[in-house]
Amino acid sequence: MRDFRDAKAMAQTLRESLTTKAVTISHSESLELVSRMLGVADWNTLSAMLQTGRRDTLVPIARPISSTAVYPAVPLRDFVPFPGATFPLFVGRENTVLALNHAFEGEREMVCAIQRDATVDEPQFADLYEIGVLVQLVELERLQDGSIRVLTRVLRRVALRSFAAQSSGYRSEASELPEGAPVDSPELIRRAIQRFEDYAATHGLLVPDIWLFFDQTHDVGRIADTMAMRMKLPIKDKYELLALLDPVKRLEKIDGLLDVSSRPFGAAYAATRRRALALADQRRHQFATLEHLLLALTEDGDAAPILQACNADLGVLRQNLTDYLDKELAHTVIETGTAAPTVAFRRVDRRAALHAREVGNPAVTGTNALVALFPETRSPAARLLAEQGVSRWRVDKAIVRNAGEDKR
Repeated sequence: MRDFRDAKAMAQTLRESLTTKAVTISHSESLELVSRMLGVADWNTLSAMLQTGRRDTLVPIARPISSTAVYPAVPLRDFVPFPGATFPLFVGRENTVLALNHAFEGEREMVCAIQRDATVDEPQFADLYEIGVLVQLVELERLQDGSIRVLTRVLRRVALRSFAAQSSGYRSEASELPEGAPVDSPELIRRAIQRFEDYAATHGLLVPDIWLFFDQTHDVGRIADTMAMRMKLPIKDKYELLALLDPVKRLEKIDGLLDVSSRPFGAAYAATRRRALALADQRRHQFATLEHLLLALTEDGDAAPILQACNADLGVLRQNLTDYLDKELAHTVIETGTAAPTVAFRRVDRRAALHAREVGNPAVTGTNALVALFPETRSPAARLLAEQGVSRWRVDKAIVRNAGEDKR
């Protein structure tokens, strides 16, 4: 096999052979099957690998290839999909419904274009961002209200050349965008994954399948797209990640968005944190745990009012925490030295900084630390909060309620 055109020929041969056996698949499906037969995860990866091995000059990553095609199209109001993702679309606009019907009658491929302004009902080419994605339609369901639910799988990025409403619905001319060969950058990947773990915990993202995927791949671009798809960002920021074709730069940008090292501790929380360490030192404990931190937070000027707003009995909570520290941690007593924060304590610090940035706090407060404690579900601190009826949901409501009262 000399280059990717041979793989395309194999895909065409496979498709024609299956047709003679009354099995119909689309061109993109045949490409994906050939990729898997050659031991590669998908067509994008195979094409990039083969292009890298060519002796002639490689196409620059940021330059669209010349081949274009016209596809049925759907404009997305407030959503940015990324390659590799599978997601449902709920469609109601007439031109979009027509485009979907046309797509299902053909190759089951269509372009998803991202609107610059979600309030535009009938977007024109100028109302869309320049880069979208090509998706494969997997399943269609017509709902009782007349709208349509479509399960789609994103194949790759494309550059939009045109977009217009026609008799068959929205249509778009689009060019493929090569993204280069998979790149392995272990230190960047390790740091970004660690920061994304904190991000996922802070936002309550239950995505266990992601961690298995991260363990099995070293493809910077796919890791970046997997993270970007799940991050809670403004549409403009998500689009900038989609449009960033260099995979290393894309993951570097995500890593920067997840970096909270520049977010300082506020004076009040810094004092609370010192108090937690002092509570451990007073008992000669080897480590400062989340229980030391929570006990200190019951006297924090920001966190304590939130706990009270959740109807927590601070006296009972302090007594329960004190009993735990004095009885259950007796085996951690050391003769000399000072207490060091546990790994969980440091995770809470990082998540607190992330939460502070998310809500716009210039510095980390005790309230941010309280929110950051809930993902540590196995800790006695989380259990003691639950016994008081304090949950992340109730804390979030109390924060919003207190913020509203402060504005009066």
